Amino acid sequence: MVEGDIDLRKNKDCDVKDQGRVPNGCGSKEFELKKIIGGSVKKLPDVEKGTVEKADFEEAIVLTGYGKFHYLLLAVCGFVSTSEEMDVISMSFILPSAQCDLKLNTHTKGWLNSIIFIGMMAGAYVWGSVADSLGRKKVLIAISFMNGLCIVASSFTQTFEIFMIFRFLNGAALGGSGPVTWSYFAEFQPKGKRGSMLSSMAAFWTLGNLFVAGLAWLVIPADIGFISETFKYNSWRIFLLLCAFPSFVVALLLFMLPESPKFLLTRGRTEEALQIFQKIYHVNTGRAEEEYPVKELLVENNSSRSMNLTTKPVKGKYRNMFLDIMDNSRQLFVSPILRFTLISITINFTFHIGYYGLMMWFPELFNRFDEFSRFHPGQEATVCKVTDFVVNHGTLKKGGQCNDNIESAVFMESLITVAAAIPSNILAVLGMDRFGRKFFLVFSTLASGICASSMYFVYNKTQNLIVSATFSSVISCGNAALDCLITEIFPTNLRATGVAVSMVAARLGGIIGNIVIATLLDMYCPAPTFIVAALLIGGGLLCLFLPNTTREPLS
Repeated sequence: MVEGDIDLRKNKDCDVKDQGRVPNGCGSKEFELKKIIGGSVKKLPDVEKGTVEKADFEEAIVLTGYGKFHYLLLAVCGFVSTSEEMDVISMSFILPSAQCDLKLNTHTKGWLNSIIFIGMMAGAYVWGSVADSLGRKKVLIAISFMNGLCIVASSFTQTFEIFMIFRFLNGAALGGSGPVTWSYFAEFQPKGKRGSMLSSMAAFWTLGNLFVAGLAWLVIPADIGFISETFKYNSWRIFLLLCAFPSFVVALLLFMLPESPKFLLTRGRTEEALQIFQKIYHVNTGRAEEEYPVKELLVENNSSRSMNLTTKPVKGKYRNMFLDIMDNSRQLFVSPILRFTLISITINFTFHIGYYGLMMWFPELFNRFDEFSRFHPGQEATVCKVTDFVVNHGTLKKGGQCNDNIESAVFMESLITVAAAIPSNILAVLGMDRFGRKFFLVFSTLASGICASSMYFVYNKTQNLIVSATFSSVISCGNAALDCLITEIFPTNLRATGVAVSMVAARLGGIIGNIVIATLLDMYCPAPTFIVAALLIGGGLLCLFLPNTTREPLS
């Protein structure tokens, strides 16, 4: 039996998702889409047979149908993920190209890779908490505009220090993008579709990787731009400017979408939520909004607290928002949520040390292999030997002549590496609701851990490319599973905050992964790959201690 196949007769384990929801028995599927009204059970109605007086969120979202609106939502939210991944991964292509302009060495490259994650740590908690208080849509629009402006500004900077400042601000905006987008998107999905649709949105990360790799290949090697004695605007800066474009497009597209009805229900704003369900019904079915069968929505369990907050005087709204944020944060670290919070933090930390710690260094490693092969044609060498040559005798040698010319083969290898994730993303979309989140996460971390340790044993460019592409492929389906699992384990009123706290741990993993790899790669080369392997495998196995969320209603 796989994770998604639930034996209704034997499901006796309780978790936080069942509290206050199921009157009799823990997790009983008999009550998932039903409500106890006057002692009788109200079953999910047939839309064709007439009006439904009352419905909870799961009934209401199912009755809107599934069609054009949800695919439009997927396109927009997926584009948000695409632009986020482009902004993060773009730095991996800039490092070898900007090393002369910004006077970079391996150490400063590590910090330049990491500064965006430091900003994301700061932004994730703040934006996630605000989204749980004010709403998802407004926050996403603000984040997208801020992100685009910071990227444009950074493309004009001429010094390493100023560039670092704008990359930090860029990260502060991006920090909220992940947790808020995933919470927002999940809260429009019925339980039967949620896994496949979240996996589909995760596939847009791969699209972001592909797009940024292809764009880098087209733009960075080209001899374009403007160069004077005091100001440079060369190809890598133009590449960075183009990477800002999706953020502005996303901000405009988000104006077309409504606020999350699940969020509105937790705030007691049932009339607004009902209007959104009616509009979704109209878009999906083509029928008039008045024909939507639900006439009244059942209020979420925690809405009484939220209603009290929203009915306070406007002059105290910022104070109320701050108190709401503090209360949400406190609830994450109180039993029974505490266990989920600690495990999600640990998994995100270890997973992203491997994901960003290696993925962002692949173009640099490809460039080092390419440099070694130019000076030693036909000679095989390990990653460590190649690194030793580049650092002590090549372009990174202290006092040596700087060379930022990158061969097009480096960009082609990077493009192949990210393209290798496409089949695994398709597999995740098709199998996430069948095999379950835990299956994909455990498989991914075990396989990517083996790939990481194998990098120590590669002896040429081809072997390096094969291992890198395999790593990219297997870790991408684990990334989709992790995003699904972490999004689903937290209740709605804490979801964006909970995901944000987990994302803070993920960004910390990205920071440590980049700094440690940058330091150890040059000082003690064998260590990084084996450290990454151990963390990936150990962290991935922790998901076995989390509850099953496959095809379960959002709490």
